[in-house]
Amino acid sequence: MTDIQALERQILDAIAGASDEASLETVRVAALGKKGSISDLLKSLGGMGADERKAKGPVFNTLRDRVAAAIADRKRALEAAALDARLATERVDITLPVRPEPVGTVHPVSQVFEEIIAIFADLGFSIAEGPDVEYDDYNFTKLNIPPDHPARQMQATFFVARQADLSRHVLRTHTSPVQVRTMLKQAPPIRIISPGRTYRVDSDATHSPMFHQYEGLVVDEVTNLGHLKWVLEEFYKAFFEVESVELRARPSFFPFTEPSVEWDLRCDRSGGQIKFGTGNDWLELAGSGMVNPRVLENCGIDSTKYQGYAFGGGIDRLAMLKYGIPDIRSFFESDLRWLRAYGFAALDIPTLDGGLSR
Repeated sequence: MTDIQALERQILDAIAGASDEASLETVRVAALGKKGSISDLLKSLGGMGADERKAKGPVFNTLRDRVAAAIADRKRALEAAALDARLATERVDITLPVRPEPVGTVHPVSQVFEEIIAIFADLGFSIAEGPDVEYDDYNFTKLNIPPDHPARQMQATFFVARQADLSRHVLRTHTSPVQVRTMLKQAPPIRIISPGRTYRVDSDATHSPMFHQYEGLVVDEVTNLGHLKWVLEEFYKAFFEVESVELRARPSFFPFTEPSVEWDLRCDRSGGQIKFGTGNDWLELAGSGMVNPRVLENCGIDSTKYQGYAFGGGIDRLAMLKYGIPDIRSFFESDLRWLRAYGFAALDIPTLDGGLSR
C-alpha cells in the first residue's frame, strides 16, 4: 500500500505542477495511457490469484478514478485561466472614448421631401399617397389621356405584364394618379399635395428612370389661376429662402388641365451659380393649369359646380438647384463620399420657424 500511496502522491504532484494543458496531457499519458503506470497496475491483476485480485483490484481502480478526477479538475482550472488571460488581452476599456465612426446622413431628396411637406402643410395642404404600380386607367385614361391619345407618347412608360382580367398596369409616370384616387373617394373641397416616386424610360445628367415629383391639387367652387400663382410664389419664396420671387407664365398643353400654364422663375446665373429673386434670367420650374372639366367628370365631380387647379414639379431638380448638385445620377449611386458631402444630419428636421436648410 505504501508504494500505491507514494505513486498517487507523485502523480497528483505532477498534475498540480502542470502549467498548461500540454504538460497535463503528458502526465495523463504517463499515468493512464496504454503504457502508463496505473494502466500497468491494472494489467497485473490478470496474473494474480483470486484472493489477491479481490484485494488489490478496488485499490487500483480507486487510484485510477482519483487520478482521472484530479486531471479533469486541473484541466478545467487551466482552461479557465487561459480564458481569463485571453479576455484580459482582448478586453475593451469602455471608460475610454472610442474612435469616432462616420454617422449616417439624410439624403438630399429626403430632406427636400420634408421641406416641401413643411411648406405646403403651412399653406393648408394635406399629404396624399398612392401606389407606384398603377392602373393604366388612373395614370392615363381618367386624366383625359385615352388609349389613342398622342399625349401618351410624351411619356416613355414602363408597362407591367397584363393581369388575369387583361387590365394593364404601369409604373406611374407622374403622381397625378394620386389626385385621381383622391377625387374618387373624397368630395370637394380638396386641397392636397402628392410627393412621391415616378418612373419613365429616360436617363442622362438631368433625367433618371426613377425620379421624384410633387403635385398639388385644389378643387372647390371658387378657386382660380390667381390662387394658383399665389401658392407657387409663396412656395418658392419659402423653399429658396428669399424675400421675394417673380414668376412668368407661359401657355402650354397638358391633357388634364385647361388652360395649361408653365411657370418660369426669375433668376441670376452669373458667377457660376443660380440665385433666385433677382437677375435677368428665367428658369422653368413647374407645370400647372386649371383642372380639365373632363377629368373632374371622370372622377365623379360635377364640373358645373366645382373647378380646380393642379401643379407639379421635380423634387430631384429642386434639390439640385438649391444645394448645387450638378448631376441627377449622383442621387442614386450610393457613393458614401457624396452622401457625406451633401447629406443632412438625422435630426436636422426642416421647419419654417427653425429654417428649412443648413
